[in-house]
Amino acid sequence: MPRTAMRLRRWAATAVLGTLLAGCGTGGPAPDAADGGGAGKGGGARTGTDVRPIEAATRVTDAQGVTVSLEKPPEKIVCLVALCDDMLTELGMAPAATNSGLLAHPKFLGKEKAAAIPVVPGGFLSPEAEAILSHRPDLVIGLEDTHGKLAPALEGATTFWPVQPGSWQDSVSYLRDLAALTGRTEQGERAEKTFRTRLAEAERNRSDKTSLIIFGSDENFGVATPETDVAAGLFPKLSAYPWKSRGVDGSYSLEEILARDVDVLFVETLSFGGEDGKLSEKLADNPLWARIPAVEQGKVVEVDPEVWAKGRGTRSLGIVLDEATAALR
Repeated sequence: MPRTAMRLRRWAATAVLGTLLAGCGTGGPAPDAADGGGAGKGGGARTGTDVRPIEAATRVTDAQGVTVSLEKPPEKIVCLVALCDDMLTELGMAPAATNSGLLAHPKFLGKEKAAAIPVVPGGFLSPEAEAILSHRPDLVIGLEDTHGKLAPALEGATTFWPVQPGSWQDSVSYLRDLAALTGRTEQGERAEKTFRTRLAEAERNRSDKTSLIIFGSDENFGVATPETDVAAGLFPKLSAYPWKSRGVDGSYSLEEILARDVDVLFVETLSFGGEDGKLSEKLADNPLWARIPAVEQGKVVEVDPEVWAKGRGTRSLGIVLDEATAALR
């Protein structure tokens, strides 16, 4: 598969491209201004663990400036993006329907309970509006870049909330807004506190090792960068992470990775239909692969892309922190 096509398919599968977005919602922002005064080692401002109270509301303005207004707290919520499933789990709720595989993870609902949640036909890219509305949702949450086109078909029948997280701070802000809308303020505060505490602890114990996240389905892999991937945005706080975005068509070669002496390598194997096998196993055919320190030392970690690439909420990012810090010890 050509590299450009593979990267575009990655974008379609996880939709994490975008710049860091600032702003706040009625539920309260999650700014780094509240994250302590000093600079973390290589990771920007130190992460604060204080959580401001969330007030219940029927109207919020999110981190992107999108205003969501409801007559009453939503009970039936359809998720078109895994961030929605993540937030609902944190708030003690389950979606009326979803098109994500995230809920099957054991730290979410698990396979048995997740199997009981209706699946929206059409997949992530083309969910069917008629099927969505058949669940009579009070609220539909989707990704702005991918699902914004659905808004006209849903208008008048339900409220559509287009989200576009570009950082963990955005994810926290979205969680706070949904907690405000659903009235589950205590659950929202607790979830934010848990995540911030985990991140602060990981930052205090920052590793001096060099790490890397790669993704793909074959030898045309890509590199996750803090500018384009929410999970990767955590890594400058966890370890040395010298990888910057080169744009949609840019990437890194195995030669460049070898030159950076990567100590721990995290691998997201993405599947697009008939392809199977782990990305790390496919890259093993390249003689340069075996020379990477992480490969030599057995520090290549295949991770769950549903959590690492698609989740983007506080529960998913908490799992990323746990798995990353364990591997970086």
